[in-house]
Amino acid sequence: MATVTEKKKASAPKLQHSKERYMFWFENMLLQRRFEEKAGQLYGQQKIRGFCHLYIGQEACSSGAATALTKGDKYITAYRDHGIPLALGTDPKAIMAELYGKKTGTTKGKGGSMHIFDKENGFVGGHGIVGAQIPLGAGIAFAEKYNKTGKLCICYFGDGAIRQGAFHEALNMAMTWKLPVIFVVENNGYAMGTSVARSSNVTELYTLGEAYDIPSEPVDGMSVEAIHEAVSRAAERARKGDGPTFLEFRTYRYRGHSMSDPQKYRSKEEVEEYKHRDPIEQIRAVILDNKLATAEELEAIDKKVKEIVAESVQFAEDSDFPDASEAYTDVYAENDYPFIMD
Repeated sequence: MATVTEKKKASAPKLQHSKERYMFWFENMLLQRRFEEKAGQLYGQQKIRGFCHLYIGQEACSSGAATALTKGDKYITAYRDHGIPLALGTDPKAIMAELYGKKTGTTKGKGGSMHIFDKENGFVGGHGIVGAQIPLGAGIAFAEKYNKTGKLCICYFGDGAIRQGAFHEALNMAMTWKLPVIFVVENNGYAMGTSVARSSNVTELYTLGEAYDIPSEPVDGMSVEAIHEAVSRAAERARKGDGPTFLEFRTYRYRGHSMSDPQKYRSKEEVEEYKHRDPIEQIRAVILDNKLATAEELEAIDKKVKEIVAESVQFAEDSDFPDASEAYTDVYAENDYPFIMD
């Protein structure tokens, strides 16, 4: 990834966290990592078909936000969407079954990898059209404000999506109406294979929010602590009625854009450089250095997580594909429209 000049220091964590929170971060990010590693293997075995975009390396972006927000808050993202529901507590079995296209999946096998959905945990979906979820995120926030729920929406999108006009329209409307929304650009450096520096004159992406007078800041996307802190501040602002915040999570994906990406646009050395700042290893070090757990206890957690993933795979393997008639269900909000019944 092209190096950019840091014009504003990225956010750094300031608060001390409980043992329980550090242990949650470690286990949850590890669950995301092992789940995605297995998904990649299964795709290679043609168990998973269609599109598949892995979240490996970006786990802090979801786990940090999950501990900063509360039950009832809404999450929306693009098609790299396995990690966020795993951070929120969605059943890994249901997610894996969805990747398999089975009827026990989160959307009954209809959505696949790019369209995970979990209403109970506030995950309103992965979305396949680049940038399309940004105005939806603003709309969800409008509904929360209109209904006086005290809840908010956090809207994730990639660095490529900020080239869409909908990004600017949504930010303008959100600030004008002081909507309770947190806009998050997960800047992993590349829009597919195009670096930020090659596609934009503005490489400090958070500054785009400042054009609309939205409080904006860069955040170390490889630090779950930094993300927790930044999202906590943004959430407090939203709940006070002060409107949106725009956060740039400076993160990195270790795998390709999708499973078909040959990754010729970057070097192995670049990938390894980011792996030295791996979010899971950072938390592992904090836990061990502060004697919150032993190396053996962390190894046991890894074993537990691998078993959860293995059970998810078995569940997906054992589940049935949906009947062809399912293609006609869940299409409309109601089931008794005259033209459907005729």
